[in-house]
This record gives sequence, structure tokens and C-alpha cells, in this order.
Amino acid sequence: MLQIEAPFLPLTSDLLPKPQFRNGLEQAAFFYLRRKGYVVAATRWSPGHEPGDIDLIAWQGKLLCIVEVKTRTAHDMTAAEVAVDAHKRTMLRRLARQYVRQLPQQTAPNVRFDVISVYLLPGQKKEFQHFEGAFGWNEHPREWE
Repeated sequence: MLQIEAPFLPLTSDLLPKPQFRNGLEQAAFFYLRRKGYVVAATRWSPGHEPGDIDLIAWQGKLLCIVEVKTRTAHDMTAAEVAVDAHKRTMLRRLARQYVRQLPQQTAPNVRFDVISVYLLPGQKKEFQHFEGAFGWNEHPREWE
């Protein structure tokens, strides 16, 4: 049996839900996080009654990470992380609040919002840029906007 340290997760890998991905690059981001030691708790999570979903929800120790995955096929295009605009950030915050509310603990965990840019360049390995803490609960201009 696989022991995991993240709070509020089943203690065996056979009880974890089967990951669902929109595409192969979301799957690549999933494995990227796992290689970095994260425990991925959910993929494409949605409350079901509202629009939108969270690409990946992962624990880094006791820190809950809400991860948006963006993909590009070239570096000269608009940077992938810029595609997470104010509307998308607002939606992710709303969904994160809903996810945290349904957790079984009495106090909410600390939450970080990340963006992973996955670049699929012809003839090269996938390239990852992980923006930890790309935005927060409140709206503040980012350096790339």
C-alpha cells in the first residue's frame, strides 16, 4: 500500500480517484507535479452545478495547491501564464473556495494558486515552467501583465 502524507486523502492508492485529463499535456503536468513530490488529489475538479473546473488540485505537504495548466507550442506566442486572465483567476478562486468548504477538516488549509506552462516544441522534450503563487485570493497586478 502507498502511504501518503497529505492531509484529508485516503491512505491507499486504490482509493484515490482515477485521474482524468483534457489532453496529454495536462497529464504531463500531473506527472511533473508527482515527480516534484506533490500528492495530486484531484484532476479536472468541478462542483458539478456551476461552470468551470480546476485542472489539478495537489498537496505540497500541508499546503493545498490549485493548479491551472496552460499549453503552448512555441515560446514566441503569448506566454501561457498570461492566458490566466482576471476572469479565469476569479473563477479559480470561486472553485477553490467550494473545494475547501467540502474538505472534512474544521479549519481551512493554506491555499496557493499556481500556473504550470507546458511548452511542446517540435522535436524537443516537453518544457515546464511552474509559477508557484502566480496569484492570490485578492487581485493584484502581476509583473507580466
